[in-house]
Amino acid sequence: MTGRIVTVAQQKGGSGKTTVAAHLAVAWTGAGRVAILDVDPQGSLGEWFEARERSLGEDRTGITFRTASGWGAKREARALSRDHDFVLLDTPPKSDLEARPAIETADLVVVPVQPTPVDLWASGATLELVGRERRPALLVVNRVPPRGSMAETVMAELAALGPAAAARLGNRVAFAASMGEGRTVMETEPAGKAAAEVVALARELGERLRAG
Repeated sequence: MTGRIVTVAQQKGGSGKTTVAAHLAVAWTGAGRVAILDVDPQGSLGEWFEARERSLGEDRTGITFRTASGWGAKREARALSRDHDFVLLDTPPKSDLEARPAIETADLVVVPVQPTPVDLWASGATLELVGRERRPALLVVNRVPPRGSMAETVMAELAALGPAAAARLGNRVAFAASMGEGRTVMETEPAGKAAAEVVALARELGERLRAG
């Protein structure tokens, strides 16, 4: 049985794709073998992984890392799925050509969206691309502020776009701080609220993958 392929995609830059991908990868290491595939030419996930190697040691990252571009991403993801339980792909923004192969091969496409009107509009374009490839998608609300009427209004409008995860990720400094160390909030602040949010999201997505 091959592993599950999860592609993190969003047409708008700055949505937190890399942070979501890295955190899900580490969260899932407790459930099996995990690989991450950086499809974004910017290479942010690769930079995080290199920082992780420096921080933990090359043989202690707990994750397999690869890079690919364009149609090579589809081939590489499927190859990794043969000996990993989870394969996570981080895709570039603003590029249908680069993102399409990664979306086409996914068992689930995770679409991070910040609770702002601009992100909401961009998510519609991303979901259209996912729909053309006939893949299942799930919106993940990211960087949720502690309070704010606009955020609540936008999140209420998400229902018109498509299904969204019940678990949400807050707008917390801990996420950026942990990424800079090549780690995640589960490792830097395991008892914190941010870690609890990631664990809840990883559990929800894992159950969705098993059911699908």
